[in-house]
Amino acid sequence: MGSMVDTKAVFRQIYGDLKRELLQDPAFDFTPESRQWIDTMLDYNVPGGKLNRGLSVVDSFKLLKAGRDLTSDELFQSCALGWCIEWLQAYFLVLDDIMDNSHTRRGQPCWFRNPKVGLIATNDGIILRNHIPRILKRHFNDKPYYVDLLDLFNEVEFQTASGQLLDLITTHEGEKDLSKYTLPVYRRIVQYKTAYYSFYLPVACALLMSGGNLDNFVDVKNILVEMGTYFQVQDDFLDCFGDPEFIGKIGTDIEDFKCSWLVVKALERANDAQKTLLSENYGKTDPECVAKVKALYKDLSLEGVFADYESESYEKLIGSIEAQPSKEVQEVLKSFLHKIYKRQK
Repeated sequence: MGSMVDTKAVFRQIYGDLKRELLQDPAFDFTPESRQWIDTMLDYNVPGGKLNRGLSVVDSFKLLKAGRDLTSDELFQSCALGWCIEWLQAYFLVLDDIMDNSHTRRGQPCWFRNPKVGLIATNDGIILRNHIPRILKRHFNDKPYYVDLLDLFNEVEFQTASGQLLDLITTHEGEKDLSKYTLPVYRRIVQYKTAYYSFYLPVACALLMSGGNLDNFVDVKNILVEMGTYFQVQDDFLDCFGDPEFIGKIGTDIEDFKCSWLVVKALERANDAQKTLLSENYGKTDPECVAKVKALYKDLSLEGVFADYESESYEKLIGSIEAQPSKEVQEVLKSFLHKIYKRQK
């Protein structure tokens, strides 16, 4: 099954197959209007991202098969599970954008910002969520790991929604209070809100497909959640110090009063005067204020702090990965780490 290029092409093609099945789902008697709505809604929200999470299922499954070629059924099924993760992501993003009152997502207006959509988007989110068990039922119903898949998606959805709650009440509650932004608070939000569904879920899907029992891979879960945390720290760093031309988006964490790794580290390192400067300027849209926060980050040498964190994390993760008994599992974990280590975007 050759290179990445054709994997991505096959993956995209399977989106079309899954969409077609969902639009013909016998459990609902579609009208032409409702079928057209869902068709448009899916194309707008599901396939538009980088597809990293979905493709990770396929790549991980290939590595677990230790170089043996996938059968066309295995390729289809690993792609289908990958798309279930992309559907899950679409569901979260559609609803998150409403909650955050966001304007754009992936370079286009948020779905709910479209004049014909508005708050119908909340129901679209619910439909996206419900497409996942439809896909699983159609393609995995007869598999010995079917229940485990359902259980896994339910578990990860719960963790993500709970992480989102934590983020909302920490970041958006009442007056802006930076004293709540500590490293344990930050780590907990990131682990639950992002790391489980972005890092653990794709590998867990691949492990189940290859006959594994997830109870035997608790340490793998912990390593992946740690990797997800490292990834988010990197993301926070790039939001401020990355080149917008290169990373493809302009960071707004400072303006948005985000519980970013950078502000957490700044608060740890700042003296009283610097803390005052932070609380006066953080979370303001005025470019002057943003510039002052960035200047403070430089004064506190946060670029160096990040570089140290990055190499320390990397060493620690490599150590934990190499302690894994299965060579195939090691390869999966290393492929994730090498994709994200020292990335620029």
